[in-house]
Amino acid sequence: MQNKLSPSESLASPTPLTDTIRAGLRRATPADTTAVRDLTRAAYAKWVPVIGREPGPMNADYDLAVRDHMVDLLHLGSELAALIEMRPEVDHLLIVNVAVSPAHQGHGYGRALLGHAEELARSLGLEEVRLYTNGSFTDNIKLYKHVGYRVDREEVHPQFGAAVYMSKRLI
Repeated sequence: MQNKLSPSESLASPTPLTDTIRAGLRRATPADTTAVRDLTRAAYAKWVPVIGREPGPMNADYDLAVRDHMVDLLHLGSELAALIEMRPEVDHLLIVNVAVSPAHQGHGYGRALLGHAEELARSLGLEEVRLYTNGSFTDNIKLYKHVGYRVDREEVHPQFGAAVYMSKRLI
């Protein structure tokens, strides 16, 4: 499926990766599994009252994720501030999870990690980045649209609510 971007969407870009952000990025190792789990649980806790249950990322198997996916951590000094979990597919890079510690939300780190994912996708020869989110996470959907993602489809799951599938073609 090809997305054609409007002129305003083609200009949309995530927060640039500054030297500080680049210096703070590193790939997670099995020793980081507990930190990945803890940060993700803290980041998604705000959504529990919105959907009436813990979102999927709060209960994911991070031993498996760190082993089988690309999980990149953003440290600010010695503190883990954010992470992004990605999985390369044949024709796109799938963003499985973006989590920002509550203390660091609203400072552009999630947007910077989206930019990091775009750079990684390009380096792998991929021309598209995809992600999915809960339809009730309207702030997230708004952010993704703001940085150039388009809604491809929505699926309603009786047990989990609406899932919104989004993608961004890389120019």
